[in-house]
Amino acid sequence: MREILAHEFMAVQFRDYYETLGVSKTASADEIKSAFRKLARKHHPDLAKPKEKAAAEERFKQINEAYEVLSDSEKRTKYDQLGADWNQPGGFQPPPDWGRGGMGGGGFRRYAGGNGGGVEFEFGGTGFSDFFEAFFGGGRGESAFGRRQATPARGQDVEADIMVTLEEALHGSTRQISLRRSDSDKVETYQVKIPRGVHEGQRIRLAGQGEAGPRGGKKGDLFLRVRLARHPDFTVEGNDLIHEASLDPWQAALGTEMEVPTLEGLRRLKIPPGTQSGQRFRLRERGLPNAASGRGDLYVMAQIRIPKKLSEAERKLWEQLALLHGG
Repeated sequence: MREILAHEFMAVQFRDYYETLGVSKTASADEIKSAFRKLARKHHPDLAKPKEKAAAEERFKQINEAYEVLSDSEKRTKYDQLGADWNQPGGFQPPPDWGRGGMGGGGFRRYAGGNGGGVEFEFGGTGFSDFFEAFFGGGRGESAFGRRQATPARGQDVEADIMVTLEEALHGSTRQISLRRSDSDKVETYQVKIPRGVHEGQRIRLAGQGEAGPRGGKKGDLFLRVRLARHPDFTVEGNDLIHEASLDPWQAALGTEMEVPTLEGLRRLKIPPGTQSGQRFRLRERGLPNAASGRGDLYVMAQIRIPKKLSEAERKLWEQLALLHGG
């Protein structure tokens, strides 16, 4: 198998992220977010029956990948540049100038080697498709973490992204990752330990699994960069989790009790009278693990839901309230 130059792209299978989320190409950010949440809840692996778990995991990864791109304005713009001519003879190829301006870089197929040549690395089990990694992954030589240059005594390091769910970040897990080098037909498999408390951007090191050293030198390392999977119920702020809870106006005014999700099941939360939109309520140590062996918190943020349409009876009640408040 011939060597691949570092700037070349291999043909990959195009992913229609709009179709994955079931939205139009003109969908707003709110529509994309809503579609993601609906589908991610439906296909979340923890909610699947045992015999359907594997299919749910795969679907959940596809939904996450689509949202990763379409929820990011810069990535979405680059993705939309592909246009209608993506399906070219010989497989998908990027449009001219793709990757300039900081968006280039491969993932699923990594290239290594000095002097413009190198070895192709093909990964499986990371949670990302080859299409995503080729155009939205961590980068080659210009990655955020950089690349160790090859020396006479050591081969280059190789990077790949790995999708980690919040549940895995909370409890830790073991994942099987596969790797094939272009100069070999052998598929190598590794049991990779995802430690409890991993965070976005953290690298997991597999020593000696990178590119072979020149002239029989020591191999470089393989680094798996953690990318936390998006969750339908939470956003991540450091070690804290944020959950948006919708309240009807009367619930916010009068107070209520409600069940809110955590990574370990539902918990009851008392909402006091007079709650304002954007107000946060803390559930201690219901977030992600931190470096001090503790956990972050879960913040429930109130979002007051205003009715878009009112019946005649409802309108009269709102008008009475307005009069009572001098409206």
